[in-house]
Amino acid sequence: MRTLISTAFISLDGVVEGPGGEPGYRNSGWTFKDVEFVPEAFEIKEREQRESTAILMGRVSYEAFSPVWPDMAEFAHYKSMPKYVVSTTLTDDELVSNWGDTTILRSLDEVAALKETDGGPIIVHGSAELNRALSDAGLIDRYHLLVFPLLLGAGKRLFSTTDKDTQKLTLVEHEVYSNGLQKQVFDVAH
Repeated sequence: MRTLISTAFISLDGVVEGPGGEPGYRNSGWTFKDVEFVPEAFEIKEREQRESTAILMGRVSYEAFSPVWPDMAEFAHYKSMPKYVVSTTLTDDELVSNWGDTTILRSLDEVAALKETDGGPIIVHGSAELNRALSDAGLIDRYHLLVFPLLLGAGKRLFSTTDKDTQKLTLVEHEVYSNGLQKQVFDVAH
């Protein structure tokens, strides 16, 4: 079974919306405009590219990343990696042609089936709504979180508010950086 890893820039109060400057969110760009940049805090992002073998994302994140990431040197490893987009509305003719193989999955059942295939870890970038659904379905195996020392209030959150049984996490890696940023890596106990 493949490992499904959710990776996120997240505020202390759980917001994941607009970290890189995406339009339409009041606090957009909070990862770089409100916290001093400390390069060593982002080592995990480079490691994710080396260790993952596929990318999974929702439609909204695909539509945000696909026009930009294929030509960015810092995401070069992702270009040739298979990509999977969970969407009930996206069509094949809406996929970009310069970002490698992309497959549209129509349901969480198809995500579960993908996890059953041979291969290495699958990384989930962005995709707040998808992350909540994957968590509720018990499909996430690991979280890579860079927790920013900010309270953003309103905004899309990473974690579901669904009333469900406790989900136990095991802290497997952590570090605190000089700017207050925290790396937290958790395995989900299944």
